[in-house]
Amino acid sequence: MTRAARLAMISLLVGLCVLALKLVAWRVTGSLAILSDALESIVNIGTAAMALWAVRVAARPPDAEHPFGHHKAEILSATAEGVLIVLAAVFILDAVRTGLAEPAMPQATWTGLGLVAVAAALNAGWALVLIRRGQALRAPALVADGRHLLADVVTSAGVVAGVAAARATGWWWLDPLIAACVAFYILWAGWRVIRASASGLLDESLSEAEQAALHRIIAAQGDGAVEAHDIRTRHAGPARFVEFHLVVPGAMRVEDAHGICDRIEAGIREEMPGARVLIHVEPEHKAHETGALVL
Repeated sequence: MTRAARLAMISLLVGLCVLALKLVAWRVTGSLAILSDALESIVNIGTAAMALWAVRVAARPPDAEHPFGHHKAEILSATAEGVLIVLAAVFILDAVRTGLAEPAMPQATWTGLGLVAVAAALNAGWALVLIRRGQALRAPALVADGRHLLADVVTSAGVVAGVAAARATGWWWLDPLIAACVAFYILWAGWRVIRASASGLLDESLSEAEQAALHRIIAAQGDGAVEAHDIRTRHAGPARFVEFHLVVPGAMRVEDAHGICDRIEAGIREEMPGARVLIHVEPEHKAHETGALVL
C-alpha cells in the first residue's frame, strides 16, 4: 500500500470516530446545529472512501487502455468530494426548514459540547497532516479531503458557540440559524474544492513558478541547441507533462542532439520528479522568429 493510500485509510477511520462523537453529542443535546455538523461528518466518510479509491487507482502504472496513466482518478475524486459537500449543505438546509417549523430549545450539556470540541480537535490535527502530506505527494484527493476537514473544524466551533448562546439567552432560533450558517459555509467550501479540481480536468498548464523553473532548466541544459519553442505543459493529479520542440544545427549528429535532450530531461526530472517529458528535435530552418526560448 502506498503512503497516499495509507493516509486515505487513516482518514476513513478518523471520519468514523468523529461521526460517532457528534452523533452522541446530538443525542445528548437534541441540537439541530449539532445534527447538521454530524451530517457533514457522514460526507467526510464518503469523501475519505473516495480518496482511498482514487489514490489506489492513480498509483496503477500505464496500460494499453490508459497509456498516460490513471492520475486523473484523484481529480475525479476531488470533484466528487465537492459535489458531496454541496449535497450535505442541501440536507442541512432541509433540516433547518423542519426546525423552524417545529421550534425546540437544545439542551446544552457540557458532555455534548465537549464531545463536539474533541471531534473538532481530532479533525483539525488530521486535516493539517493531510494537507501537508498531500501537497508533498502531489495528491489532490488528499489535499481536498484535508481542506474539507478544516471547513468542518470551523463549523464545529460555530456550532458549539451557537448552542451555548441559545441556552444562555433562551433564543431557540439561534440553533437553526447557526445550522443555516453552517450550510452556507459548507456550500462555499464545496465550490472551492470543485473549482480547484476543474483545473486538472481541463488540462491546465503548470503554475507560473514551475514554468519559470522549466524555462531556466532548458536554457541551462540546452547548450548546443538553437532554441526551444511551442513549450506546453499540463498536470493531472501528481503527474506533470512537458513537451516542446528543440531546434538544433542542421549539421549536428543525431547522437549529439539526443545527448542535449537527455541533459534537459534529467534537469527537468530533478526539479519535477516523475515528470513526463517529450522533446521533438528539429533542424535550424524550423526556428521561430518570435515567441521562442533562444538558447
